[in-house]
Amino acid sequence: MRLQGKLAVITGAASGIGRSGSLLFAEHGAHVVAIDRDQQALDALKTEAAMQGLTIEVLQVDLSNAQACRQALQQSVGLLGGLHIFWGNAGVVGPAGIEQLDEKAYASAMDLNLTANVLMAGMAITQMKHSGGGSMIFTSSISGLVGSRKSPVYAITKHALVGMARSLAIAHGPDGIRVNAICPGLTETAMLPHAMGRGVDTEAMERNRAAHIASIPMGRVADAIEIAKAALWLASDDASYVTGVALPVDGGFTCA
Repeated sequence: MRLQGKLAVITGAASGIGRSGSLLFAEHGAHVVAIDRDQQALDALKTEAAMQGLTIEVLQVDLSNAQACRQALQQSVGLLGGLHIFWGNAGVVGPAGIEQLDEKAYASAMDLNLTANVLMAGMAITQMKHSGGGSMIFTSSISGLVGSRKSPVYAITKHALVGMARSLAIAHGPDGIRVNAICPGLTETAMLPHAMGRGVDTEAMERNRAAHIASIPMGRVADAIEIAKAALWLASDDASYVTGVALPVDGGFTCA
């Protein structure tokens, strides 16, 4: 059990990568608070955890609201009694381009993908200092390593998360806090059809998907659990000398 007794907060935890990660972290002994805005999905997560003999606390929070972010972290620490792991995973694809920009969609993407992580990370660092150190992970993307033709706003936020991880790693290494970014490639989640299909019909969406898969050396998309397992490693003491890293989990896409 690689996280035995660790106290962990995971955002965007009710579906996709976050859901897989919440169950995996709990399976490996962590006490997990799962945060998401979808109460129904959180309830389903908690039920599945219980069926596996695991306990996951859940909090329904809209992290696009700054005050809600602060309250969520504070409440999570209250439930856990401390904090060793913070995984900022919540995010949205955002607008498809910047010509005739939908400013509301832009602001929403910035609030959830970036500002929520900045606010919660600041509070998490304070708590981790009290706990004698910890591990912080941000879910970036391959779009945080290379440009994105179809999703420039998403790429902006994901590049920023990589920059934040590296900066916080430098600043808080002396505090025993490791900070890393995980950079998934195309992953089989509910977000994938939206990312592939904005502004196009189903046939075009399938062509987009096929074209992207053709550019992946491993020739397939990832399962959410594969990304979660990489995050587990970063969170655990197995990665005790790893900080400031932007780890691609992308089937070789960024090598090509």
